Amino acid sequence: MREKFSLQDQVEMLGAVPHSQVRSVLISGHIFLNSSLTEAFCIAILEATSCGLLTVSTRVGGDPEVLPDNMIVLAEPAPQDMVRAIKQAIDMLPNINPKSCIHVQMKNYYSWHDVANGTEIVYDCVIDSSNKSILEQLPRYLICGAWAGKLFCLVMIINFVLWRLVEFFLPAESIEEVPDIASLCDHEDDK
Repeated sequence: MREKFSLQDQVEMLGAVPHSQVRSVLISGHIFLNSSLTEAFCIAILEATSCGLLTVSTRVGGDPEVLPDNMIVLAEPAPQDMVRAIKQAIDMLPNINPKSCIHVQMKNYYSWHDVANGTEIVYDCVIDSSNKSILEQLPRYLICGAWAGKLFCLVMIINFVLWRLVEFFLPAESIEEVPDIASLCDHEDDK
């Protein structure tokens, strides 16, 4: 694209950037453009915003939930809408105070401590829910939507019936257990 539109003097190709130099590259700009077609959770957006850049991103996956509206301009994954979003970001730049401590704002939004606590809460919920019977679990699926809730319940019931059929025809007691690798290593150490 750079050569096709004769942009060699305006677009610099950096190649692989060492991790220690990423911040230096990011702070050399004003806008971070993320044009992903699919994205679960874009860490690059957080890194760029932590360096004080305004982010323009496609409205895909989890990206709309990553940052508040004053730190990101979202666009549909189409060229015309990306151009619109970039123009909007350029218009926003004069109103953004570079000393507004975007980094501090980012620290308030995300921290590894909070991520670890959130992950622990999810795991605890999974452990707590694993002891519930199917009748206790079904109401939770019903609230997922008028049709989706009923569909989830149907799938859950079918899975439960299939599991019970497999248990009946092939009881867990009849399945040979694979020995734990740790116990095998202990026996090797004894020799």
